[in-house]
Amino acid sequence: MHRPSADGVSSAADSCPETVNIAATLRDSALKFPTQQAVIFPAGRDSAGRVTYSQLTFAQLDDESNRLASGLRKLGVRPGHRLVLMVRPSLEFIALTYALFKAGAVAVLIDPGMGPRNIFRCLDTVEPEGFVAISAVQALRLLNPGRFPSARWNVTVGRRWFWGGPTYKSLLGSATNGFQMVATAATDPAAIIFTTGSTGPAKGVVYEHGMFAAQVEQIRSHYQIQPGEIDLPGFPLFALFNAAMGVTTVIPDMDPTRPAKVDPVKILEGVDNQGVTQAFGSPAIWNRVGSYCVEQQRTLGTLKRVLSAGAPVPIPVLRSMQQSLAEGGTLCTPYGATEALPVCSISAEEVLTRTAARTEQGAGTCVGHPFPGIQVRIIEISDQPLEHWSDVRELPMGQIGEITVSGPVVTREYFRLPAATKLAKIADGERFWHRMGDVGYFDEEGALWYCGRKAHIVETADGRMFTDCCEAVFNTHPRVFRSALVGVGDKPAQTPVMIVEPHAGRMPRTASDRLQFFAELEQLAATTEITRSIRTFLLHPAFPVDIRHNIKIFREKLAPWAARQLNNAAGLPSSSKTKLPEPR
Repeated sequence: MHRPSADGVSSAADSCPETVNIAATLRDSALKFPTQQAVIFPAGRDSAGRVTYSQLTFAQLDDESNRLASGLRKLGVRPGHRLVLMVRPSLEFIALTYALFKAGAVAVLIDPGMGPRNIFRCLDTVEPEGFVAISAVQALRLLNPGRFPSARWNVTVGRRWFWGGPTYKSLLGSATNGFQMVATAATDPAAIIFTTGSTGPAKGVVYEHGMFAAQVEQIRSHYQIQPGEIDLPGFPLFALFNAAMGVTTVIPDMDPTRPAKVDPVKILEGVDNQGVTQAFGSPAIWNRVGSYCVEQQRTLGTLKRVLSAGAPVPIPVLRSMQQSLAEGGTLCTPYGATEALPVCSISAEEVLTRTAARTEQGAGTCVGHPFPGIQVRIIEISDQPLEHWSDVRELPMGQIGEITVSGPVVTREYFRLPAATKLAKIADGERFWHRMGDVGYFDEEGALWYCGRKAHIVETADGRMFTDCCEAVFNTHPRVFRSALVGVGDKPAQTPVMIVEPHAGRMPRTASDRLQFFAELEQLAATTEITRSIRTFLLHPAFPVDIRHNIKIFREKLAPWAARQLNNAAGLPSSSKTKLPEPR
């Protein structure tokens, strides 16, 4: 049966009649584990300072999402309608997401941390047909009259101020007698999830119901996740996978838009209070948690599995977290992107015992072997669209090229961005390949190595330089927290500049200390062929990073900053007012 698709989103339901609604996984969990806690939320603290929790069982969560979906349907929401969901991580967020799926609507998810200007840009692209959002967002919508003419179905989550319309509570009053979720096809859109825009404007990635189902199966099977486990997800959307797997979600006490500022005490409190067995988070979270555990000689007793993604996990973070886990516990780093997840995976133990030394010598970051059913190919680097696979030149083992991926978890298109879709997808008969925007290579054992983002390649007169490979050499210095390679000047004759962010409290403060630090960096550069040409170093107090994971470095902002610093050093005019240690 064909279901209406979101405007501008292609659907192949007629040619793929399989009925898949990802919300059916919640119904199944409710039938199998009705009294098991589905979601646990830290609601506040009592007079003794103890955390108090709100919670829903699987049966309650399924019933609540049914009532919400029934209420949305009575409002006039129909399959394919695009509704922006802007609700803080909570019981309501998870219930509403499943309600939208059950109603056949397309949930639009945008990171609130990207700021009003970028959010409005995303919303202008989507042309939403409604907002299911907190009061502040609804007020902002009303204060911009005429900007969202199609937004007819708006639900306030929380207190309704000076406007009318339905609320979360009013939807809960809907009867569910005979309620049936929409029978969506596997290829019907379920959500539009925006990228962070770390290498360009944020793009809406179209997720289909079948893709969500494939992700659940891949993650459950590979990591051997069992019903009854308890997960603490540092990224709100991962709570949806838990409900599909019969796993309890403990919502962490943190600001999801600032994972690098997470309070490790509150994370440990959630783990200890609820006996958490699994946790997912950005490397920025585990950097703080692991460091705290090592300092306090704490062990994450109940945690047997930690997942971390969003960017390569620094080797010191792997060491501190592995040290903090109890015997038998492991940290794994799945590789992927908003457009394709998961692709590969590797454990911290394997990294620390087999690949870390090569990484520190400039080999890149090993991200492991592909998941079953996921195909990965390395092709010649190109900035041009590649319409057919016959236009592609595959590269042999050991040669760095573009990483391309094909499989059931790979998304098909960007919403209303045909040029971006054309640049990112390659047709190959009945299937297609996604260009990850990353570069890397396969080693002799079939493991994939990540070498950096394609957009961040530095092109010099002597050839290409890859960020992840070069930076790892300098990250071995005990004073270096992280580093960033950028190119100054025009390609293909850029000057490679290595920008270094020292650990907190380790920034050189005197001229002699600075000279000594730079001399040590130059000595590191001389240790490998790939870094020998780097002779220019700059110091930066805090790198700009992405808003979702707080770990991806915005080299697009650092490159012009570096150019200004070098111009200042050369006595050329510059509008920069940044007061930082002198570049060398």
